[in-house]
Amino acid sequence: MTQKQPLMVNSFDPERAAPESPAIAALLARRARVLGPSYRLFYERPVHVVRAQGVRLYDDAGESYLDVYNNVPSVGHCHPRVVEAVARQAATLNTHTRYLYDVVLDYAERLIATFPLVLGNVMFTCTGSESSDLALRIAHSHTKGTGIIVTANGYHGLTAAVAEASPSLGEGVPLGSHVRVVAAPDAYRLGADRVGDRFAADVKAAIDDMRRHGIKPAALLFDSIFSSDGILSHPPGFISGAVEIIRAAGGLYIADEVQPGFGRTGGGMWGFSRHNVIPDLVVLGKPMGNGLPIGGVVAQPHLLAEFANSARYFNTFGGNPVCCAAGLAVLDVLRDEHLLENALRVGDYMQQGLKDLQRRHACIGEVRGAGLFIGVDLIKDRVTREPNPEMGLALVNRLRDKHVLISASGPDGHVLKIRPPLPFSRSDADEFLSKLQECFQEIAC
Repeated sequence: MTQKQPLMVNSFDPERAAPESPAIAALLARRARVLGPSYRLFYERPVHVVRAQGVRLYDDAGESYLDVYNNVPSVGHCHPRVVEAVARQAATLNTHTRYLYDVVLDYAERLIATFPLVLGNVMFTCTGSESSDLALRIAHSHTKGTGIIVTANGYHGLTAAVAEASPSLGEGVPLGSHVRVVAAPDAYRLGADRVGDRFAADVKAAIDDMRRHGIKPAALLFDSIFSSDGILSHPPGFISGAVEIIRAAGGLYIADEVQPGFGRTGGGMWGFSRHNVIPDLVVLGKPMGNGLPIGGVVAQPHLLAEFANSARYFNTFGGNPVCCAAGLAVLDVLRDEHLLENALRVGDYMQQGLKDLQRRHACIGEVRGAGLFIGVDLIKDRVTREPNPEMGLALVNRLRDKHVLISASGPDGHVLKIRPPLPFSRSDADEFLSKLQECFQEIAC
């Protein structure tokens, strides 16, 4: 089977599109004319959204769609406390970090307090891509090396430096000569008792190959739930051997927490904590401001001290007052609405419902995940465990027609990617599970 370029999975193809309403056709024409071809739309039949609230989006006809996918509005779309904080700060002050003001320090102190003590500094950016880029610069500064190790379908951003370390962008975006790719640690196919040793051995082999080519290792970069590789969550702790190996080689472990962070995996703020490992650098992005452009790098202070001595860095609007106000409001909502506990409780409930479906439908190979980050691995055969990307794409689009928004992950798009806003409730989970069951029955899985 020819592997699809992953960013094309679950994407609208104007050359094969079903007929749309005149209004949708007009929007598509306008979009093509002014935005060009690089921007991609979800679903075979794109959704025209006009507003959102909580865990739902609404189209131009007023129809609601259950959001089972968007992690950017982490505390829910248009949360009133975030909206109010942003409006209040925008009416007061919005400038850059070259001036003294309280809100950036208030936010930095609150944010840092959620991390292990050794991760005591933060630098703010505007996006996750900028954060990944900055983390790699810090790693290069500390190690004096250039070598980067990533997983086979990893995604870490869109700057030139980070894109060449993001294999999921496809063959049209070449990997850097200093980048080495290791297999995704897929316990379902490798075995839970082997996956940690295999991951560590692959990292060691990548380091050996770098050195054979005169490249000094700088960093091992991955997100702690391997979201683009297919949501590879278990067993907890399996990453520790690989982290020890990169550190023994003089490199750093960079935890990309853009997707698994901010309580999404349940029971704690950060995905890496499930593995009882402390990173050297942590990359943050999307959910920080519930949709506003803010990212960051949390670091062990000695790394930033070294970096500051050797490099000039500034980010005009990284850490601006409005985005920091949004970030503070997000932290308040996470605490006051007990969303970490909700992620764990509802996530466990949803996994149980999905495992009930697994017992009835042979195309479900495995249900895995943590908190409100769950993957459903779709297969063609339970003996061979061959991925079933056609089933993944069919389910994503059939659910869209039932007003449930979801997407797919993995190198072939064979893993349903379940990643809703954190206020997702048991009743929301029941609605999703019911409609997913309808889809399985209709497709005769």
